[in-house]
Amino acid sequence: MTRILLVDDERGFRRSVADALRDAGHDVVDCGSAAQALAAMEKEGFDVLLTDLRMPAQSGLELLKAASAQLPDCALIVLTAYGSIETAVEAMRHGAQDFLIKPIRIEALLQRIETVAHHQSVLAESRYLRGALEVDMPPTGLVGTSAAIEEVRHLIARVAATDSTVLIVGETGTGKELAARAIHRGSPRCELPFVAINCGSIPETLLESELFGHVRGSFTGADRDKRGLFEVAARGTIFLDEIGEMPLALQPKILRALESREILRVGSTAPVRISARIIAATHRNLPQMIEAGTFRADLYYRLNVVEIPVPPLRHRPEDVMPIAQHLLARHCRRMNRPVPTLDHHATRVLQRYPWHGNVRELANVLERALILSDSACITSADLPGLVTATQSVPVEDDLKAARQQFERDFIRRALTRYGGDKRRAAEALGIDLATLYRKLDEGSAPAE
Repeated sequence: MTRILLVDDERGFRRSVADALRDAGHDVVDCGSAAQALAAMEKEGFDVLLTDLRMPAQSGLELLKAASAQLPDCALIVLTAYGSIETAVEAMRHGAQDFLIKPIRIEALLQRIETVAHHQSVLAESRYLRGALEVDMPPTGLVGTSAAIEEVRHLIARVAATDSTVLIVGETGTGKELAARAIHRGSPRCELPFVAINCGSIPETLLESELFGHVRGSFTGADRDKRGLFEVAARGTIFLDEIGEMPLALQPKILRALESREILRVGSTAPVRISARIIAATHRNLPQMIEAGTFRADLYYRLNVVEIPVPPLRHRPEDVMPIAQHLLARHCRRMNRPVPTLDHHATRVLQRYPWHGNVRELANVLERALILSDSACITSADLPGLVTATQSVPVEDDLKAARQQFERDFIRRALTRYGGDKRRAAEALGIDLATLYRKLDEGSAPAE
């Protein structure tokens, strides 16, 4: 549903067009003058402005100029009986995206509205992504072959085609935002904005304004009207990450948005219609929070139409190495360097570690290993002590391979201690330089 402001001083024409647009499923406010339209824009936002050019008191061109400044994400279309190249150029110069000459065909108008509204929504998302605080993005895709991750994929595929509200639950770092983006990409809204906000990262005093917007003068520093993220999302998807951190005082307003599909800007009494799909996520146990009185039961049940649990990485160890390879390739593209291999011992260490920080922790460990390793092969010596300290050296099927791996790791630690100076490292270890090279070459590790 598109929110449309229709402005024309010809009452009969205006009413017939407004009725046709409403029959097509759009939400329409119609005004008989530029002054009335400006008053409407003060109270709420619109996706599309349809305006006549020649009107008494204030012209359509003046209205276009004001709308361009006040509603930067609104698509502007001119409707006039006085068509000429000059007027078209003048309207475009004042921000109009399209120009239709009366009498108009409703089918053509509906097509133009769909085209310009989609174009503006893409621009709005681009502006939001450039201006918003960087949200911590999951570092990998839905990588893995475990039954658990296959079930997540299955749930995403089933829910994506619907407009149902979704609650994604899982520990920090498991990829909840990634699952939300996958739902959006698989939905009919895929070409519309996906707007994400972390409810725990913004102070309570600012969160309401970020979500719902505000009107000029509603608080100190509010020197202009601002659209909130629910309006920026338009007909796309808004992702409320860490909904469990939502202040209790704001929860009824989120509930209102879900139930009535309306919001109130801070300082305004005029409701604004919204049409974005809502997806929420949390690492918290919301039923326990309900028992403690810190989360509303009615909001929980309204959010939890479909629940998608994202399992922790330690519950799907078979996915660790596919994800690790994906992450290594991603890091290496960013660092502009070849992708190294992981030797047998490092692989065993990664698979056995519990990964309490999940995929995010794995991404950080591998990035650190890439920075510290000068070799084409990452060994356990390149991994942080926190990862290796809790694991004893595994009993290998091949005792000789295990001994060689231990010696290589020991030599690499010595090389790190002496800044890569192989001669000094060999002297400290009590071996000659040729032996050091030979032991580094043994097994799967290449020479330094």
